[in-house]
Amino acid sequence: MSSGLTTSLDRGVMTLTLDRADKRNALNTAMIDGLAQGMARAELEPEVRVVVIRGAGNDFCAGADLGEMLASVDNSLDENERDALGLGEIFLALRRLPKPTVAVVQGRALAGGAGLALACDIVIAADTARMGFPEIARGFVPAMVMTLLRRSVTEKRAFDLVGTGRLVDADEALSLGLVSRVVPADTLDERAAEVVAALAESSTTAFALTKQLFTELDGMSFADGVLLGARVNALSRSTPDFRHRIQEFLS
Repeated sequence: MSSGLTTSLDRGVMTLTLDRADKRNALNTAMIDGLAQGMARAELEPEVRVVVIRGAGNDFCAGADLGEMLASVDNSLDENERDALGLGEIFLALRRLPKPTVAVVQGRALAGGAGLALACDIVIAADTARMGFPEIARGFVPAMVMTLLRRSVTEKRAFDLVGTGRLVDADEALSLGLVSRVVPADTLDERAAEVVAALAESSTTAFALTKQLFTELDGMSFADGVLLGARVNALSRSTPDFRHRIQEFLS
């Protein structure tokens, strides 16, 4: 059975494409398992320098497969928690991966699909994209995505989004902090490729340290953040990549 996910690796860029266009790339168990395998490979293989997540067809991802969700209503609490953690582990893997991750968003990115985009380091959206968290309207809770959303936008704006379930266009998503960049839809592939190519050429050690520091600053006091930054600064100076790139720049 198809996983609903296609994987490619080209010039250091691993692209994971959600490939259920007829279902608006809704996330089912097979697809989540495929994402987990892709993330494990990205972490283990040094030739992978950047991970890109995108959707086939007109949409990025409509969220969870509602057919699978409905079939789970008679499962035990423990069974459903384990099932939910499948996607949660993808969010965690994207955050922990010491390599850049990029979501390329066209069309709709909803619910868990919006969460998948937010879990990436950079979100590049077409100007026709729309994002939202409509779970409550379906009697469901935007649960795990709430952690990602609260780190991206203010409390009032986050609650507005999950409480009303309204969809926002790309420009509002940018102003809210849900996406990193908005580009014309007809240039999405080209502009995303430029960003990804630049990331693939960046220092792997410097990026890994930057991402780790960025993550660890969550909830840290100002003073502790500065002290941790000093330690990371010192550590980065000891890496071979730092020496090589500085010498190259000065030559």
